[in-house]
Amino acid sequence: MVLSQLEEHRPFGGVVPEVAARAHLEHVDGIIAQAMKEAGVSFAELDCVAATTGPGLIGGVLVGAMSAKAICVAAGKPFVAVNHLEGHALTVRLTDDVQFPYLLLLVSGGHCQLLICKGVGSYTRLGTTIDDAAGEAFDKTAKMLGLGYPGGPLLEKAAAGGNASRFDLPRPMAHRAGCDFSFSGLKTSVRRAVETLEGAMDQQTVSDLAASFQLAVAETLVARTRHAIDMARASHPGITHLVVAGGVAANHAIGGALSDLAASKGMTLVKPSPALCTDNGAMIAWAGLEHFRLGHTNGLDFKARPRWPLDPDAPAAAYAGVKA
Repeated sequence: MVLSQLEEHRPFGGVVPEVAARAHLEHVDGIIAQAMKEAGVSFAELDCVAATTGPGLIGGVLVGAMSAKAICVAAGKPFVAVNHLEGHALTVRLTDDVQFPYLLLLVSGGHCQLLICKGVGSYTRLGTTIDDAAGEAFDKTAKMLGLGYPGGPLLEKAAAGGNASRFDLPRPMAHRAGCDFSFSGLKTSVRRAVETLEGAMDQQTVSDLAASFQLAVAETLVARTRHAIDMARASHPGITHLVVAGGVAANHAIGGALSDLAASKGMTLVKPSPALCTDNGAMIAWAGLEHFRLGHTNGLDFKARPRWPLDPDAPAAAYAGVKA
């Protein structure tokens, strides 16, 4: 089962960390009890307990991690600390049994990365955002257009009736070497367009600007991913799957553009169902199971982490901060 906090955050136009943490505290016990009831199992029948322990807003992460650890103590079960990003990375092995290695485009509200997934717990980062994540740019653009929250789905809906060629928006870093991303300049261009239009923002104009923005993001993702495919094949010639995961992966226009890219490169595009693209407990449970099968468990002293890169050996990315 899934409990959404959208209504709690909607009045603020985005996620408020304190509100999120309090909502976690209020609902976590009931959600666990309902999930166990629906699964028809007791705590004694569990093999292990997995929970997200980072990266992310530390308040909510702490609530989930401490709840999982409490169950481990009470039921005498091993604990598996799961990297939230790895949950996204491994979901296609649950849904489509994709074998390692594969190339991953991880696009969410907080992250935008390209990685070679070599095995459970083994990742090589090829590129990352140096400022905003793609999902963050979607949400902030939707807010500028007065579309509401959550911005991604609402902007995609508005773009469906728009003329994507009306506004000439930039494709940041699309023609540079490497695989890093940047979306702050694109977001600024949208803001300037909105300011220039002032009172002329009728519904068609909003749709046209949404469509133009969505196309710019899609073409930017395609350009950077094309470079990543070439880089991945240089080190892993047999790589055949391009995986896109994270909340933005649910966008149909972006999915279509990446599907065309994969076909042109002789690769297969795989993405989870929309329900498994956005954050969910199933992907964390699966990632925990993947680690548990390999004998990977963690002590109850494992600390929650606001920052936890999938590739800790990747070089620092200027200005990327926690998004690297």
